[in-house]
Amino acid sequence: MFKHALIVVLALFSLGAQADAYKLASGDVIRVSVLGEPDLTNEEVHLNDSGTFSYPFLGAVKALGKTTDEIERVITKGLSGDYLKDPKVSVSVVEYRPFYIGGEVKAPGGYPYKPGLTMDRAIALAGGLTERASVNRININRGGSAKAAQLATPVEPGDTITIDQGFF
Repeated sequence: MFKHALIVVLALFSLGAQADAYKLASGDVIRVSVLGEPDLTNEEVHLNDSGTFSYPFLGAVKALGKTTDEIERVITKGLSGDYLKDPKVSVSVVEYRPFYIGGEVKAPGGYPYKPGLTMDRAIALAGGLTERASVNRININRGGSAKAAQLATPVEPGDTITIDQGFF
């Protein structure tokens, strides 16, 4: 019994660690909440092209490449002392930056990312494959490097997917 409970706790911890590891970038929308301070709570903060956002009393906050936990610490530190005694800051992702899919799909373009998205689901969002598409010639560009992908490959925010034609 104890062994099973420990496995469940470790699995939940692992899922939390994966969610916390998400790095913010341009196009993400976050929520910043400060307990008991409605004027400092912002429901939809859009990260600009440089991955920053403006926050009261702090000015421009650089979020590019940081996790929500790191942003919480930055805001907490910035508000502590001069503005608030012990601020309770919470930052969460409201909307992930979109992924892009092109090539041999029926409706190429940008689509909203949802956690757990895989290549086959991304293709379905884009209307499915054209008659000329090849499921063996899928490429994914992630963070500036391109690689081959399969239908079960996980899709991440900001990915650019290209489905090439198949040759007969």
